[in-house]
Amino acid sequence: MDIIGFILWPIKWVIEAILVGFHSLLTAAGMEEAAGITWVLSITGLVLVIRAALIPVFVRQIKSQRRMMEIAPQLKKIQDKYKGKRDQFSREAMSRETMALYKNTGTNPLSSCLPLLLQMPIFFGLFSVLNDAYTERPSVGLLTPSLQQQFGDASLFGIAPLGSSMATSDGNVAVIVIAVILVILMTGSQFITQLQIMSKNQSPEMKASPMYRQQRILLYVLPLVFAFSGFAFPLGVMFYWFVSNLWTMVQQFIVIRNMPTPGSEAALAREARLAKRRQRKGLPTIVEDAPAAVVEEPKKTQRVQPVGKNRAKKKGGK
Repeated sequence: MDIIGFILWPIKWVIEAILVGFHSLLTAAGMEEAAGITWVLSITGLVLVIRAALIPVFVRQIKSQRRMMEIAPQLKKIQDKYKGKRDQFSREAMSRETMALYKNTGTNPLSSCLPLLLQMPIFFGLFSVLNDAYTERPSVGLLTPSLQQQFGDASLFGIAPLGSSMATSDGNVAVIVIAVILVILMTGSQFITQLQIMSKNQSPEMKASPMYRQQRILLYVLPLVFAFSGFAFPLGVMFYWFVSNLWTMVQQFIVIRNMPTPGSEAALAREARLAKRRQRKGLPTIVEDAPAAVVEEPKKTQRVQPVGKNRAKKKGGK
């Protein structure tokens, strides 16, 4: 066993266990054991389990993104401080100050990519499980030889094997068409997910930071990377990828709607919705406390002292 196989072994074991578990539930519900839709739904169950397990990581990602937004002005100050300085000493000093800022604020710039990075071994593990079943290699876990054969022979609509990709389609038009459709859906869902974050859930301060410009570049680059790499994956893995993207898109929509970034367009929209809801219920609208009015004190009138006749004559004489 090579090093990659050694690393993927426990991942493949878990994947096989989840697939077999959902396959058993679906067949107990009356679905055909060897049908492609049964195994597709088993892969969907695998997505649900994996993404549910990653919810704490997603929450951590949101918190880290909020902290990155808070320190964006400080990062800009560091970058402006060393702007135009290309010597080695300045670069090292800028790197030290940046890392110190991350450490002091408990921020990790890579946390936004953490859910995707954690899923990559799952992609390759499922790819390996599908490939083993398709090439009749022995499984590592609960996939018995009969189940493995069913998994390897399973086809979408009875014409497109789940273990086949565009690279191994051998001219199968059905595989090519379904793969193209899945690639379009995968890249489209990925683009929409990132676009709703960039357009609605960013504060004005974040939009003015260099990090926002980098994210805009990734907004267009990442879908292209997924589009080109998707053609090499089997249909079963691409289906996993697409369902996972749908989960991410819905999850982001719920978060942006209910827990938007303060100061963002989504936050203003949420405040407007809450105000309309309170108005429909007849509740008073919550407004910011107005500054207390300045009450002017009445001017004190000076008391007029009584003046005697002799004193009045003297004043008149003057």
